[in-house]
Amino acid sequence: MDTFEVVEICAGAGGQALGLEKAGFEHALAVELDSNACHTLRANRPSWKIAEGDVADQSVWRPADYAQVSLLAGGVPCPPFSIAGKQLGASDERDLFAWAVEQVTVMKPRALLLENVRGLSMPRFAGYRQHVLDHLAQLGYIAEWRLLQASNFGVPQLRPRFILVALKPDDAPYFHWPEPAPPPPTVGETLVDLMAAGGWHGAKAWANKADGIAPTIVGGSKKHGGADLGPTRAKRAWADMGVDALGLADAPPPAGTPSDFMPKLTCEMVARIQGWSGDYKWDFTGRKTSRYRQIGNAFPPPVAHAVGAAIMRSFQHEGSPRTLDNTEHDPIYKTLRSSLGFVTPERLMKSANLDDPAELERRIGLLSRDFEVEIRTEGTKTRYRLGSFKAFTGQDNHARHDLFLRHRARIS
Repeated sequence: MDTFEVVEICAGAGGQALGLEKAGFEHALAVELDSNACHTLRANRPSWKIAEGDVADQSVWRPADYAQVSLLAGGVPCPPFSIAGKQLGASDERDLFAWAVEQVTVMKPRALLLENVRGLSMPRFAGYRQHVLDHLAQLGYIAEWRLLQASNFGVPQLRPRFILVALKPDDAPYFHWPEPAPPPPTVGETLVDLMAAGGWHGAKAWANKADGIAPTIVGGSKKHGGADLGPTRAKRAWADMGVDALGLADAPPPAGTPSDFMPKLTCEMVARIQGWSGDYKWDFTGRKTSRYRQIGNAFPPPVAHAVGAAIMRSFQHEGSPRTLDNTEHDPIYKTLRSSLGFVTPERLMKSANLDDPAELERRIGLLSRDFEVEIRTEGTKTRYRLGSFKAFTGQDNHARHDLFLRHRARIS
């Protein structure tokens, strides 16, 4: 039988890793910065090769050593694209998405799988996304984006994830996004046995109240202190299900706890909500806050399994071929990209069907976060030209290096 190996970057504590393993991939290497997550990976898979450190540091690993691997996969940092953040994109020193895509030039994997937050799917990043698709096309790959909901794959949580899959032309027509599974169990159904494990007689009544799926688990970061279950809106959603979201418990409620008590979740409960249950067994190492971050920042294993299995089927050329949709629709970016010289505002506004010059300026401002945009003014005439992509792709002189070293202790 063929062996399909994967190199996984920004592997975290193993959510994607476990899902890909279930799909039939064998890990040639997992690369992760956080030492606690590396301990968890080693504890669960002692035979795996784990490289600990900055994924972009060639003293940690050399992408060229893994040329022709079946799959390059990863869940690169989310803050550059998060709706809750500043959405700096390519201007954020934590942005490794473009760097990960660039490794395709060296490794030439059979397929690429990258996942990130829903924010990357927003209009703000249309130019960024199209640049990624165009670059992969230049490298000989056909790519497609898709927003997947974890709740469509048996995970009792909202958790939308934006997925990029790129394949070589022979395999790409056979890639089909995984079909949604039946609705997941409710939070109460998922956790009732764990809530009752300490003898709490109110667990069943609590489970009846917790009759929905969870809001997105937010693992948080070293920058923002201890563990809780997310921002204000998420805390209200948890409260509606009878959960105290202001922190985590060390253990489930003990016997004698009042029936109307509002419990906190334990790390074991959060892991189950993330999809670590049943066929997805995993142990987490470290202190409580570290374990929660490892769990909360993960790609749910059932979703990774579903996408990994779809890639595996494309390798086997199963099913009917189709055409992947690798076009984006940011008309301003497309017009600038296709022009050799400077472009007038009138032409850009016509291409985007705009009638407000202020809206054009706003769009140019957003685009300039990710690309150099040259502006030439002659008298009352202004023209624009698209310059280089700002993202870190491995440049020795990129500002990312100094910023990374300065903030490394807070990166997670």
